[in-house]
Amino acid sequence: MKYVFFLNMGGVNKLDECEVFLKNMFNDPYILGIKNVFLRKFAAFMIRKSRLKAMMQNYEKMGGKSPLTDITQSLCDKLNFKTREYKFDFVSLYVPPFANEVFSKYDFKKDDEIILFPLYPHHSKTTVTSSLEVAQSELKKSQNQANVKIIDVFYKNEFYNEMIIKHILEKKKKHDYKTLIFSAHSLPLSVIKKGDLYEKHIQEHVSILKEKLKNEFDQIILSYQSKLGPVKWLEPNTSDILKNLDQKALIYPISFCIDCSETIFELGVEYRHLAKSDYELIACPNDSDEFIEFVLNNFNT
Repeated sequence: MKYVFFLNMGGVNKLDECEVFLKNMFNDPYILGIKNVFLRKFAAFMIRKSRLKAMMQNYEKMGGKSPLTDITQSLCDKLNFKTREYKFDFVSLYVPPFANEVFSKYDFKKDDEIILFPLYPHHSKTTVTSSLEVAQSELKKSQNQANVKIIDVFYKNEFYNEMIIKHILEKKKKHDYKTLIFSAHSLPLSVIKKGDLYEKHIQEHVSILKEKLKNEFDQIILSYQSKLGPVKWLEPNTSDILKNLDQKALIYPISFCIDCSETIFELGVEYRHLAKSDYELIACPNDSDEFIEFVLNNFNT
């Protein structure tokens, strides 16, 4: 049997998971790069306490949960309906379903194949590396004998990019705006300076898409969202771009495969109060037919 496990940070499923998410995220050494474990735990505790109330208030405005888990489950359900050759499931890093819970559902055999599929188009140690290390560690703990494979980052994949272009142009038919903003999740510059590939991959991806869309828009802008704390992060900030934008725009959340709080709430709600001009948010690939075909195409080539 062949098993495919999508890997993602995960989305809060109920309000009391907000603290769980913050605790696990800021205790992740790839997120909070403090080498001393005691100091990292202390810093994580302080950050968690300072951010918990605001996070819970935001999730209350979203209906008490992130859409990420439900959408990912729908993606797996649709894929499992489409094919019997593979069994699709998913693992979240910071909230349930955790790797140990998911893997314990299956009785892996020696001749089985386990495919780990991080749902990140671009590589970062804070996302891809962190998720893979946890998943692989749990598989080793279970003394799993199955063959494990990993799906690499896919921002250069032609099928994936044709899907993005299709979704952008479909939105443009309804809202013929001349500006397109690719909004990527930001990272601290200190992470990039240590050799993280994320910024390089994002820039390369936008260049690929710009070339294909150059006749459709007057301007195409790359910006970064979700900055946290006083340290320097990748720029320009999406919020600043929107504050100064003189014409209506489309926004595509380029670093996300599944809609989450950063897309639905941050881009969809929070930034609207800052924007000088109106904008339309394009949905992530989610459980769309095109994304399903892209996933299946990974195993048919």
